[in-house]
Amino acid sequence: MSDTPPHRASRWAIWLPLVLFLGFFALVMIGLYRPADRNVASALVGKEMPRFDLPPALPGRPGLDSKILANGKPHLVNVFASWCVPCRVEAPQLGELAKAGVPIEGISVRDTTENLQGFLEENGDPFQRIGADDDGKVQLALGSSGVPETYVVDGKGKIVYQHIGEIRPEHLGLLLGKLQEAQQ
Repeated sequence: MSDTPPHRASRWAIWLPLVLFLGFFALVMIGLYRPADRNVASALVGKEMPRFDLPPALPGRPGLDSKILANGKPHLVNVFASWCVPCRVEAPQLGELAKAGVPIEGISVRDTTENLQGFLEENGDPFQRIGADDDGKVQLALGSSGVPETYVVDGKGKIVYQHIGEIRPEHLGLLLGKLQEAQQ
């Protein structure tokens, strides 16, 4: 037998789990107080609108073809759905923009004719055309991460601005300014 004392763990090894836990806790708290931006901007801003030809979302109304967006005038393209609560919040602002003479085109995502008709009757219909994107392929092609999203498209069919989320009254000036810039 040896007279050497048994190997003792370093004092720091005892405290290591606590230090690691406190470090992890600090990172979580920083994330809670400064959450990351969850909005996903489209990579198509500054590029041509993807080509699409959507059937009418409502009987007796025109569908939406990307060619109409290159008619020499800027447009707003609003991606929305009747089941979307924020879409109801932005409806009055879209109505104001339409009253101001802004051409607004709609892309209805994964919706039914009945629900869409009810939505427009209840919230107003600012749209010149509404295309039915029943499988969400055009929404994905646009780089849209959800509804509502609105795109300012210049008269050549190029996306010049993307507004993520509902349009609120304080956003009207910004959108009108982007449309004005798109005319030049």
